[in-house]
Order: sequence, then C-alpha cells, then structure tokens
Amino acid sequence: MKINEGRTSIQTARSQNDLIFALDIGTRSIIGLVGVVRDEKLHVLAIEKEEHARRAMIDGQIEDIEQVAKVARHVKERLEQKLDCTLTNVCVAAAGRALKTQKAFCELEFEKPQRVDEEIIGRLEAGAIERAEEAFAQETDQEERQFFLVGYTVIQYLLDNYPISDLLDHQGKRVSADVIATFLPSEVVESLYTTMSKVDLEVASLTLEPIAAINAAIPENIRLLNLALVDIGAGTSDIAISKDGSIVGYTMATVAGDEITEALMRNYLVDFQTAERIKIDLQEKENIEFTDILGLPHTVSNEDVRTCIDSSFKNLCKEISEKILSVNGSAPSAVFLAGGGSKLADMRECVAKYMEMDLNRVAIAGNNFSVNAVSEEYDLNNPEYATPLGIAVSAGLNMINDSCHVMLNGKRSKLFRSGSLTVMDILMMNGYRSQDLLARSGRNIVIQLDGDRKIYHGTPGIPSKLQVNGKEVKVSHVVHAGDQIHFIPASDGENAKVTLADIVEPGYESKTSVNGKMVPLDTVLKTGDVVITGRGQAVPIQETPAVRAASEMNNEMGAEIKPQIEKEAIQEKPQEEEAEAEASDPKPIKRVQPAQVCRFFLNGEPLLLVKKEDDVPYYLMDLVEYSGIDLKNPDGMLQLRVNGKESYFQQELRSGDKIDIYLQKNETGDI
Repeated sequence: MKINEGRTSIQTARSQNDLIFALDIGTRSIIGLVGVVRDEKLHVLAIEKEEHARRAMIDGQIEDIEQVAKVARHVKERLEQKLDCTLTNVCVAAAGRALKTQKAFCELEFEKPQRVDEEIIGRLEAGAIERAEEAFAQETDQEERQFFLVGYTVIQYLLDNYPISDLLDHQGKRVSADVIATFLPSEVVESLYTTMSKVDLEVASLTLEPIAAINAAIPENIRLLNLALVDIGAGTSDIAISKDGSIVGYTMATVAGDEITEALMRNYLVDFQTAERIKIDLQEKENIEFTDILGLPHTVSNEDVRTCIDSSFKNLCKEISEKILSVNGSAPSAVFLAGGGSKLADMRECVAKYMEMDLNRVAIAGNNFSVNAVSEEYDLNNPEYATPLGIAVSAGLNMINDSCHVMLNGKRSKLFRSGSLTVMDILMMNGYRSQDLLARSGRNIVIQLDGDRKIYHGTPGIPSKLQVNGKEVKVSHVVHAGDQIHFIPASDGENAKVTLADIVEPGYESKTSVNGKMVPLDTVLKTGDVVITGRGQAVPIQETPAVRAASEMNNEMGAEIKPQIEKEAIQEKPQEEEAEAEASDPKPIKRVQPAQVCRFFLNGEPLLLVKKEDDVPYYLMDLVEYSGIDLKNPDGMLQLRVNGKESYFQQELRSGDKIDIYLQKNETGDI
C-alpha cells in the first residue's frame, strides 16, 4: 500500500466513522493494528509492535498497569504518526487465564406458530444466558471472587426440534437455543479498562482472545468441520473448538512460551530478555551466542539449546493436547496453531504426536486470514497476528455478541455481558447501585412538647431521573444498540434539625427543660426528648408499640413513619372508649387525622402514610421500602405496577392508588 492510498483510506474512514483500532495486549508484547472495513473485509492499514521492557504481565493478566499503559501508548502514538490520525476508541480482548464456561439451554413455546423476529431471538438468548449465570453462581463462590459474563456463543438453535443455523423470520411454535457462556474474574476485565483509560482510549468492544483468534483463523464457512484453534502466547495457550458450524467450547492451558524461556534462564543462568533472544535465535541460527548474568560469554549449538528445553517443550505440547481432548472428547479433524509460540521448531510434529494425528492435520494458522482481512503492505500470513486480526475482524464485521453499544450520560457504557440487557443491568455494570434509584426523605425528629407528640420532618428526597431516548422508562426496560440513557441518581433529603431555641416562645426560655434538665437554647433535640416550656405540664407519652417503633425507626432508619405505626395512630376508637380515654387523660396523645393521611393499597394490603409537608407527593420509589424486598440481593426481576399498569420508580402517586411491587422469577426464559 502506498502512503497516499493509506491517507485516502484514513480520510474515508474518518468520514464514515468506521476506523478499527485493535490492541492485542499480550504477556510478552503489545501489537496494535488499524484497519477499515470495505467490501465486507478488514483492510489493514498499519501494524505496530513493542515488547514489554520488563515482566509487566503474568499469564496474560496485567500486573503492572502503569508499565503496560506506557507500552500501549507507544504503540498507539506510532500508529497515529504513521497514519496521521488520532485514535480515541480501541477494541481489546481479555486473556483466558481464569476463563470459566457454562453451558445452558432455553426454550420458548407459543400458542400457535408465529414468525421469529429479533425480539424473540433476544428473549431466547437472554433466557439461556440467565440460566447459565444461575448455574455458574451455584458452582462459584461469588463472595470470594466476582465474575463477569463477558461473552457467549450460541451452539445450536432448534426450530420445532429441528436444528437450524438462523431463526430469524422463520415460522414455528417452539424455539430453543443451546449457549456456552464465558465468565472472567472482575479484576481481569477492570484492569483492561483501567489501562486503556490511562492511554486516553475508550473501549469500543471487548471479546475473548480465543474467540478473536478463531474468528481470524477459522472462518465460518469451514466451521462445519470439527476443528481446534490453539493460540500459543507467552503466558497462556488459549483453545477454541468448532463443530457443526458453531464454536462449541473454550479452554486454556496455563503453559505457554514463558515455560520455554524460564527453562533457558535456569539452564544458562541468563536474564529473561536474554533467554527470549536465545529462543528467537533458535529458529534461525546453528550457533547461538549470549552473555550470562555473571558477565561470561557463551556459544552453544542449536542442538544443545533444543536439549535444554526438550522437557518443557514436550510438557507444553502434551498439556495443549490433553486440553483439546478434554473439551472435544476426541481428536478433532484438524488443529490450527497460532500465536508467537507456534513458531517454535517442531511444534506441529510434537502436537501431532500427542494427539495421535496425521502431521498433515496439524497446521500453522495464517492461510485463512485472507478470508476476512487483506492488506497491500503487510504479509498477514503470520500466526502472531491471529489475535490482533481477530479482535479487529470481530469488531469490524460484527462477530461479537456483546457488540451492542449503549450510551450512558453521553459516554459509551461498559458492557460486561451480552444478549438482552435492561437499564438496570447497564447502571449496575457502570458503578451505580440500587440505592441510587431511591430517594429517601431525611430523618424525622419525634419529641414530646408540653405533652403533645410533635414531629419535625426531614426534607423530601429528590427522585432519580431515568430516560431512554428522551422518554421516561422503568429500570427493567430492555435497551438496544444505539440507545441513549440519561440517568441522574436520586438525592436523599436532609435530616430534620431543630434546637430548643426553635420551639421556645419568648419569655419561657428560663422555664424550659429537656428531659427534666435545664439546657442551653442551642441544644439540638433528638427523637424521644421530652420538652416542657412552662406553658403546660408534662404528660408522659404512653409507651405504645407505635411510639416505641417511631422512636427506634427514626433513630435507626431515618425514613418516614412506618405504616403500622400510622395505622395504630389513626385507628378510630369506639366512642365509649374515646370518652373514657379523654376523661382519664385530659391531654391525650395527639392522633393523626384521616385528612393528614395518604391511603394506598400495596400488594393487596392497605397502607397509610403521613402526608409530606408542602403537599410533596409520594413517588413509587417511596413505597419500595414497605414491600419487604431486599434490593441488594434480589432473586428475580423487580416488577412495578400502579393501578394494574407497568410503571417506574419516579411515578407520582395519588391517594387511593393500588400498587404492586414484587420480584418475578424467570422460570421460562422470558423477561
């Protein structure tokens, strides 16, 4: 490719906003690749590579974020200089060091045959993903280590029990899907995002290295065959298996090129960099020269070096072979070797031996790269390009299941799972909590003032604001590619604060006591205080459950008075009992009058709440705390209904409204 042609391609890519920048952040080096999609192929415009100055990554996992960011920035800047452009978005892949998978199945059945549209497919896949997550959670201690679902692959669709490659627009009464979901520890994903942020890059897409590699090395048109792709890096060897047109399994071996390097370090007493150079020279030279850590020069034969690494080399090939057989159940039709480690001499022969396969069935990946990627300047038939090419191809040709991009408050949101996502999913994945949805009123203060019960209210909270594409929605609203989410978290109200000076009338200051003691006028009152101003005699508040609950709740929770308290406070007594109470108690407790109460029906039960000051309305989110649902540990999808209609947290309520707040467990795969 000539320079002028490259500049033209970049300008075209800018105008079409489809410039693809992929970074393969490997254990040994970082490879950056920039391309543009034209005619359903990725046209590679530039490639840059730089090795880590020291061991900043271990087994594919970022250990030294600053060092990795430094190398990534160098690669980025060289690409920008070469192409005269500014790179702001990046496509990356997570290594499979701690990769875990879970298979799941979901089926939807309709009353009569109907056309399968994208919504049905989304519900079907989302149901399968939910089951995979549930099964994975049962097998994993999520409290000890948090995992993110970072991708999934549909193994097979069934339409009325018949296998089919694509359900869209077909007619049927029953559809089902088998999926394999992939999980990674949160630290693996978060370290990628943190590193990219330090390089002033926004993650545009995230996939897995084995998925990326297989998308580059094994195009869809040959996946009907049972094939294995092994991406041998420095820290890990990622493995993906295809069969019957789909990717059916992933795994990884914890041995890779570094095992060879470490064997050289131990045998020849050299540092890591020198051992890496010996490993490279092994492919090209008969005699290899180096200096050990003591400063002594050495010249060793190619045969001596091979003998030195023989044990580690065989162990690597054996481990890879055993992993393939474990996932596939038997030897596949063919094995493709990719990654820098595949360049080791005799790698094909050794793997074929342990797999008990014909040598011609084990190949170095590269020949199929041209199916999805081309370049006029670079020779892409290099197994080392499998992952960076795969990352770019996966993003550019829409091969990533979680390539759905959703904007949250003007920025591209993090997506740690794929398939059907709700607004709640997006908010939780991007640092918000369920508490951000609910505005709590400030804590009230309940005191006895001259024998009467007096409540000083905290200020009401400000409700959260949630919109998708300019329209108010509930948190269970399903988002789609390109949606714009606008979210303003709820703000809690301020706690009530009242001092003795606020309630004492002029002239009574010297006669006023709090809990039987004379105190300064600037004393801040608290719930339960008994204040006598001298205008009347103290009448002890009766220790009814309602009063005790009011005091305890206001001290501990800071919420509006609980409904059962108000039920007791406004309960109408028979006239005879009321007359007797007034006769025996000339200053009875002041009861809340019906006119001061909002009447609701929550989940079929009456609920009475004290009206807020200044006629501030109750919102649906105010009633969640009375539903008994633990939003921190929900075991289903939160459902909100007002008068039989689906609603959202910010909806204003009116006295008499019938509210349903409950968790719906997914038993059928529907959402």
